[in-house]
Amino acid sequence: MTEVRPATAADVPVIQAIYAHHVLHGLASFEIEPPTAAEMRSRFDAITGAGHPYLVAADGGTVLGYAYASAYRTRPAYRYTVEDSVYVAASQTGRGIGRQLLAALIAECELRGYRQMLAVIGDSANAASIDVHRACGFVEAGVLRSVGFKFGRWVDSVIMQRALGDGDISPPGA
Repeated sequence: MTEVRPATAADVPVIQAIYAHHVLHGLASFEIEPPTAAEMRSRFDAITGAGHPYLVAADGGTVLGYAYASAYRTRPAYRYTVEDSVYVAASQTGRGIGRQLLAALIAECELRGYRQMLAVIGDSANAASIDVHRACGFVEAGVLRSVGFKFGRWVDSVIMQRALGDGDISPPGA
């Protein structure tokens, strides 16, 4: 049975392996070279150290995927908006793990008082990610055409957005 739990530093090597596959074989990330385990640990520490949630989906002791929220932008007015990232092991896609992770991440962000979540999805043809976000209440906010160049071609970014909690109907802390 798959459970979603907070990620720990011990999960970082598997997280790095999952991400490395997506960097090398997919368009979800615009990175070209996979970061090392040490770099992934540094990123993990920065995200969790800033108070943002970082989750893994695991079956027993096996990590199947991960998701985290990070600051959308660093300027103070953006402090109630986060950007999500969700990655599932290549051998586990199509099992609903991404949707389970994203739903848990949304709930955790709402508990922490965030009001908007953005998804920046690599490749406008990335139907799986777009569909998972749509199923979790996101709407398309726009497409940035040809902003990345990977695998010898131009790649779009799809921006999707979802209100969290009261969204914009009340001020934060209300």
